[in-house]
Amino acid sequence: MQLEPAELKAARDRLVRVQGQIGGIVKMLDEGRECTELLNQLSAASTALTRAGFTIISTGMRACAHNPEGDAERVALEKAFMSLA
Repeated sequence: MQLEPAELKAARDRLVRVQGQIGGIVKMLDEGRECTELLNQLSAASTALTRAGFTIISTGMRACAHNPEGDAERVALEKAFMSLA
């Protein structure tokens, strides 16, 4: 299923922020920062990735709801949703 990039702007923006967070985490590792600081940043990045995934899946499910022939796609999206949960 193809989704319109405009529909996924929020997820894309979140992923771009996560990309920056990951770079920051790598830099923190290189600098020898405290373990708790690293874990806080890793947790934030993980949460942001999960939310981006849920946004993409929910957008796809909405598209399937408007497509009467989208049953197979809907099943695949439900499976992806459960893998994130």
